[in-house]
Amino acid sequence: MIKMTNVKKTFGTQQVLADVTFEANAGEIFGLLGPSGAGKTTIINILTSQLNADSGQHSTGVTAYEMGLMLDEDGLYTRLTCLENLDVFAKIYGIPSKKALEALRNVGLAGDKDKRVDQLSKGMRQRLALARAILHDPKVLFLDEPTSGLDPTTAQEIHKLIENIRKRGTTIFMTTHNMEEAVKLCDNIVMLNKGKIVEQGKPREICQRHDAFKTVPDLGAVFIKMTGEVA
Repeated sequence: MIKMTNVKKTFGTQQVLADVTFEANAGEIFGLLGPSGAGKTTIINILTSQLNADSGQHSTGVTAYEMGLMLDEDGLYTRLTCLENLDVFAKIYGIPSKKALEALRNVGLAGDKDKRVDQLSKGMRQRLALARAILHDPKVLFLDEPTSGLDPTTAQEIHKLIENIRKRGTTIFMTTHNMEEAVKLCDNIVMLNKGKIVEQGKPREICQRHDAFKTVPDLGAVFIKMTGEVA
């Protein structure tokens, strides 16, 4: 469903993506891994038409309306309540307001619908941003490091939400720098380093191939094995 073929992107004199080619299948959770600055967010921005590639081809197989997007910067209206935030987007999408409450229920925030965003914890804000992204039942959901900065317990809650969304048939494309998260959630992954794909396939098989399993799978260990550099 989601494809990139020989995509290149340069900002000024810096090449951010170099001949990036991959394919994500419909209905799977596909992971994009790499250290900060590897080009992960740039790929999402190109796939969601927020940024143009310099060359190459890409497609998602869906319209813009059929995409859901959760970025690192949540862009929530801090003076509005959880429900009011979603009501704004329900009107934009032209869907019934009851869908807003349904989305809050799906992420466990129905009981907090009248709380203002500036009263929420980071984990609750992440769940609200996820509720906004799935409000219109997208066919493809893009998640840019959805558990970044969260404590392990809250991250586990987000993982369960992501798995439940996939069970409803949604294709999920997510970035992460956490190999343990990728092994737990993703069917297939692509690993980036300095804008180039250095490995792709099933995450557990990649870890085994590079002998990177310790107590938990470690992204840094995989990158050291492959590139000699620390992720």
